[in-house]
Amino acid sequence: MTGPLAEPQIVTTAEPLWFLGTLVRTKLTGGQTGGRFALWEGELPYGAAPPLHSHPQDETFYVLEGDVTVWVVEPDMSSDRGWVETRGQRCGTGAAAFAPGGTPHTFRVESDTARMLFLSTPAGIEDYVGALAERARWPWLQPPPEGPRVPAERLAAVEREHRVVRHGPPPPPPAATTE
Repeated sequence: MTGPLAEPQIVTTAEPLWFLGTLVRTKLTGGQTGGRFALWEGELPYGAAPPLHSHPQDETFYVLEGDVTVWVVEPDMSSDRGWVETRGQRCGTGAAAFAPGGTPHTFRVESDTARMLFLSTPAGIEDYVGALAERARWPWLQPPPEGPRVPAERLAAVEREHRVVRHGPPPPPPAATTE
């Protein structure tokens, strides 16, 4: 249910956050839009790919810079890995992709980095991001960790709290190219 807006919201800067190996800048939260939607920008490194997952909110991705492959998978296909070969759509700068609420989806960064906008309708996904993010100590991508970025138990608890369902692992790493 959406609530009333107190006053127009204009955000000119956003505090950078580290979220599972990406750099996130929240632009508008559900609290600022009466729950109607949330918007954030992400900078992601090569190969970044969340697990195949779903959540109650619709999610739209818009590629500002870089190349990604996006998968939106029918729920009955998510149990077998055939979706990796048959459902991927390559998206370059200026492309947009839509994943309806409850539909398994993922993406993988194919370029050195990608910069994307993420739109949650209604709001809600930004709360999941915020629950797992930490204040960035510097406003650029951090180096890869030696181990997991977030303990598995904490990740599972936050997923349950925000009704994020894992349907499978992330897509495999991009194929190595030979020159």
